[in-house]
Amino acid sequence: MKIAKFILAAALLGGMSVQLTSCSDDENPVAYYPVSVTVNLPEEIASATVNSEEYRFKNVSTNEVKTFTSAAEIELTEGLYDVTYTAHVTMPNGVATTMRAMQQSVRITAGENTIDLTAYNTIEADDLIIVEVFNCGTTNSTGGQNRDSYIKLYNNTDKVIYADGITMFESDFSTVQKYEYNPDVMPTHVVVRTLFTVPGDGTRFPVQPGEYFLMCDRANRASENSFDLTHADVEWYDESQVASQQDTDNPDVPNMDKVFSYSRSITILDQSQRAFGIARLQVPADKFLEDYAYTATYQLVTAAGTFDRTKDGCYMVPNEWVLDVVNVSPHDNYAWNVTSPALDCGWSYVALNSSDKTRFFKGMRRKMLYLNEAGNPVFKDTNNSTEDFNPRVTPSEIELQGTAIDAAGTLCTTRTYDGVIPVK
Repeated sequence: MKIAKFILAAALLGGMSVQLTSCSDDENPVAYYPVSVTVNLPEEIASATVNSEEYRFKNVSTNEVKTFTSAAEIELTEGLYDVTYTAHVTMPNGVATTMRAMQQSVRITAGENTIDLTAYNTIEADDLIIVEVFNCGTTNSTGGQNRDSYIKLYNNTDKVIYADGITMFESDFSTVQKYEYNPDVMPTHVVVRTLFTVPGDGTRFPVQPGEYFLMCDRANRASENSFDLTHADVEWYDESQVASQQDTDNPDVPNMDKVFSYSRSITILDQSQRAFGIARLQVPADKFLEDYAYTATYQLVTAAGTFDRTKDGCYMVPNEWVLDVVNVSPHDNYAWNVTSPALDCGWSYVALNSSDKTRFFKGMRRKMLYLNEAGNPVFKDTNNSTEDFNPRVTPSEIELQGTAIDAAGTLCTTRTYDGVIPVK
């Protein structure tokens, strides 16, 4: 079958350029209509270099996909399309990012068509990301704190990723106290005081695209004003050296491997002033503890004078091992980020200040951009926690289980993707 393509003159179609494809044995040629696409870019991309871009159109009825590398010559047949825009970009600081935009059920009709897309800046992730930090916990009616903190990871990619070997860490440096540490390793390392690793041989914990991985303090059943965490994927468990402070172990939930913790008793997430992150250690745990200890000197300035101090008892994780990190500080007491800007250009919060009693029942959740073609949330990831996270929102587990949102026991009746965008 021979194919012939031709353009009808503008005079025949009122000045509109239409491309037709006809076959020698087909008397019904297919008409292609011009499509003008405008992509609205985020401000941070204004001075960036666009290395490549792709416009992808999937016909909802036929599942046929057409791709274009430029907006200049897009022509499509009539129909309903899902539109995806992807551009690989290099920022002025050399960081490679990916811009994405998506619009579903776009109708292409006879005539000229215009599509407006809003692009989002995301890091090209090849591993799990932190999608939620719930570090402040809940309280019961008498004011006692429940140990129900957790960190939730997410597979923001289109491939299966195994959580085996991912190490959760907490920074040693505080975001509310800035010191000039010597040596200054922040450009190359994160100084940490806690490391717990997901066990497994590399195939134990598969995380499908669009799925979550839940790491919690204690995988307990619900208590007063709290929620059930027995469905957690893993828990971090401490064999306490303090007789009066013992941890609780759920034998049905795998324990994370303890690499190191500053605590002699039980490890609890800091409630306001640390960075939380995940990494994949490139050496065995014992080798890490041997080679990556950190000792530094700094000056403590007080009203009584200036004093030389030594910091030790912590470790440093090379930045290239880090998968994701979130700097956290009380809103009114932020002093500095305790990681390199290459890892996080911003920070997020739950507490309003260092003594905020309203921090309980709230967390930080990564912003959702859109639902992809599989119906999975796509979350924002620009390595800037200020832009990427919704601060001080209702945790996902409280929403999912409809448990208390305050000490009075008021039950949650909302359900969202990210603490803001409602699930319809």
